[in-house]
Amino acid sequence: MNQRFWLKSNRIRQFLDSLEPPDSLVLVTSALVIGVGTGLGAVIFIRLLSQIHHISLLAQEQLGSVAGLFLFMALAGLVVGFMVDRWASEAKGHGVPEVMEALALRGGRIRPRVAAVKVLASSVTIGAGGSAGREGPIVQVGSALGSTLGQLLHFSAERVRTLVACGAAAGIAATFNAPIAGSIFALEVILGKFTVRYFGAVVMSSVAASIVGRIFLGDKPAFAVPAYALHSLWELPIYVVLGVLAALVAVLFIRSLYALEGLFDNWSWPLPFKTSVGMLLTAAVSLFLPGREVLGPGLEFIGETIAEDFSLSLQLMATLLVLKLVATCFTLGSGNSGGVFAPGLFMGAVLGGMVGGVAQTIWPAVVVNPGAYAIVGMAAVFSGAARAPITAVLIVFEMSNDYKLILPLMLATVLSTLLAEHLFSESIYTLKLKLKGITLQRGRDLDIMQNLLVRDAMTRDPYMVPHDMPIEQLAKMLQQTHSHSFPVVDDELNLVGMVSLHDLERAAGQPDGRPLRVKDIATMGSVIKAYDDEPLSSAIQRLAIRGINKMPVVTRDEPHKVIGTIRRNDIVKAYNIALARRAQGDLDEETLRPNRLEQDEGLEFVEIEITSQSPAVNRTLASLGPELPYDCVIISVKREGHLLIPHGDTVLYPGDVVKAFVRRVDEGKLEECLLGRVKKKPEISSHSF
Repeated sequence: MNQRFWLKSNRIRQFLDSLEPPDSLVLVTSALVIGVGTGLGAVIFIRLLSQIHHISLLAQEQLGSVAGLFLFMALAGLVVGFMVDRWASEAKGHGVPEVMEALALRGGRIRPRVAAVKVLASSVTIGAGGSAGREGPIVQVGSALGSTLGQLLHFSAERVRTLVACGAAAGIAATFNAPIAGSIFALEVILGKFTVRYFGAVVMSSVAASIVGRIFLGDKPAFAVPAYALHSLWELPIYVVLGVLAALVAVLFIRSLYALEGLFDNWSWPLPFKTSVGMLLTAAVSLFLPGREVLGPGLEFIGETIAEDFSLSLQLMATLLVLKLVATCFTLGSGNSGGVFAPGLFMGAVLGGMVGGVAQTIWPAVVVNPGAYAIVGMAAVFSGAARAPITAVLIVFEMSNDYKLILPLMLATVLSTLLAEHLFSESIYTLKLKLKGITLQRGRDLDIMQNLLVRDAMTRDPYMVPHDMPIEQLAKMLQQTHSHSFPVVDDELNLVGMVSLHDLERAAGQPDGRPLRVKDIATMGSVIKAYDDEPLSSAIQRLAIRGINKMPVVTRDEPHKVIGTIRRNDIVKAYNIALARRAQGDLDEETLRPNRLEQDEGLEFVEIEITSQSPAVNRTLASLGPELPYDCVIISVKREGHLLIPHGDTVLYPGDVVKAFVRRVDEGKLEECLLGRVKKKPEISSHSF
């Protein structure tokens, strides 16, 4: 009877599996949906931006040109800061690093609300006059849409990443009417790798978004420029000079932006006030030019100037370059929302115009069109900042609809990228992640523990010893606790040093007539410590360099108060957790099918929420150990939105969500241990994993 039922249920499962559409069809359909949705989002964003800009102009007409500009931009900064601080911190700044972080550390999972907040915040920032681009917001919006769809359909982490890349490609395609560049941007910058599996879906999404953009926004390139060409091979050395200068400007742009961002982050003011100050400073910078050309993305001004062969004075172009750099740093460094793509193109065009203008003055027979150098400069500066030479070449080609400059375009762009990489290893996108302790290579994290914070792995309520404790008592504490070291605190419980078993042994080898206390043998003064909110990988590096096995953990608000310690043993536990997390996030959907799980001995991840009636309430994991299944690993405990690394002394409370890795046959025993009952399951289940 059981065998007959098993055969029947297996046939039903096979029949249900046969009804599922092919994987490629599901992926392509999802990519098309994301492309259309991102295209519509781009249209809404651009039109909303235009309306806010119109309101800004009305305010300037009613209140006066200067007063209206300052008042409206200050108000816009307050609104943007409030939205970002209240609803989605990921919408702060230019957005692309947040997408890359989600791909590398969270399997591409992005909160759905990020899209709405990013559209509103960026439209207010740019519409009011903030010096930022439109492409960063749309990339983040498209990526959030792709992530949301993937999560709703319960896709695997790998497939969610693909849909995130589809959204990023669609954002660039819809914003600049550049489907080829959008596809390459997603692969080169967002994912950091080129594969056929990604390419097909990304291209479909990019094309769909571009079609939607052309329907609503028109079928024309971003720039209407003359067909410039390489007039003489003697121009190539000049383009080499342009590539070198572009690398210098790109590195200056990166360092200036993050220097300003660090300055604003160190202010203790609320974020809305920071963003408002940033917008006011941007407005003040714009007053140095009568036409206020540095406000907004500035691409329309650049397009018109290139069409006129960049016939601006050298002094004006130098002023435009410097002021655009400063204005962009004030806008985005203070926390306002927008992209860095357009400002990079603006500065590159101005730099190219300067090089072309000077070269024409010196060699008029060789350099005929300075506007050609402006087009090449756009790609060179952006590529030097983003380290994306293929994207830079293609996007300038598609935006200008001109192929004749492809040779100098490739030469200057690649040279700029290589030199900028040599001068400064991080791009304008990866530096933000590097400052968080996240290292990316080809779009993926190198250190599997960098998505864990010190507070996730540290030992709380540590043993501490007073500085005036006799060393005889210290010896007893070391023996009783089996510890090798303790933080040393003063009478006010402030951290003043560290004392170890080695210090005690060294003191025992040097007889002294006077009684010794902890402060006489401990390492006092400057103590290596870890902050609870820093990546665990950073703490590991300090432990390894110094050759120590324990560090005290403090908070940034109270750097002298010890809240825990981080030990080598804690790091080993955290490493096992990180491995389990990566295994869960990186398992391909094919490995999660029921028949495959049976072949893999039925291993699965489960989440169990502890209730107030659970027999596990107020018990430590160590006390529950004998009752847990033998092949079971408790991976994490989520409590009030915070993820905890489980230790033997971790106490379970009502509302805790326990995540475990267990054999399917033992799932009932695990639930009985944690809940006191076994959940009733259907006899037949398809893709339950």
